[in-house]
Amino acid sequence: MRLNLCAGVFLALFLSLSSAFADDVLVFAAASTTNALDEIAALFSAKGLGFVKGSYASSSTLAKQIEQGAPADIFLSADQQWADYLAGKNLIVPASRSNLLGNTLVLIAPVEAKTPAITIDKSLDFTALLGEGRLSTGDPDHVPVGIYVKQALQNLGQWQKVEPKLARADSVRAALSFVELGESPYGVVYSTDALVSKKVKVVATFPAALHDPVVYPVALVSGRNNPTAKAYLDFLKGPEAKAVFEKYGFKVN
Repeated sequence: MRLNLCAGVFLALFLSLSSAFADDVLVFAAASTTNALDEIAALFSAKGLGFVKGSYASSSTLAKQIEQGAPADIFLSADQQWADYLAGKNLIVPASRSNLLGNTLVLIAPVEAKTPAITIDKSLDFTALLGEGRLSTGDPDHVPVGIYVKQALQNLGQWQKVEPKLARADSVRAALSFVELGESPYGVVYSTDALVSKKVKVVATFPAALHDPVVYPVALVSGRNNPTAKAYLDFLKGPEAKAVFEKYGFKVN
């Protein structure tokens, strides 16, 4: 009798704990949003609205994980391509999708480096600038920042020469770290990534006309039916979240 009672109490406790965590929110988000989203999640939690956990990586990696059944509630991509990829597989809720943020591509160097004045246009010879070094950025085969960089270099007529000199990273934050560690003399990241690092400096900004607009679409993941996720998605579009995004340098749509 006592054993059954203990078992019953344990089961009730387990069920109550499961219920308590059932509506927690798991956000799969582009690595460049790490600092801003961590701060916004803390604000959301401090208001007693729910607990939010972020999983940060390249948008391509996260989209593939969602495709394979990862339990994400919200997907925030650094480009339209990977949001379109999930939409094509009916893995995001169409009505919930919107373009949340914008960003800018910048050329960075280690903060202590002595760099010449740089203007990014067709007169700039990237291979001469790099010398024996490599240009660090996201892998243009799948990482959004690298895809934008490839477009820019193609429009500058320099892709063929620069491609062999790329240091291909699996996310924009990995590309940032290559420059922070001095492994690459230059890198291309988003302006927001450069802003959070004390080890790099921006030496040039890419003209927006050279590549597709840097847009961050956000959407609910299909089949999750998590009311807290819907509330958090609304919170991301509200004034408190907007202030945080702007603090970290994002353009808020």
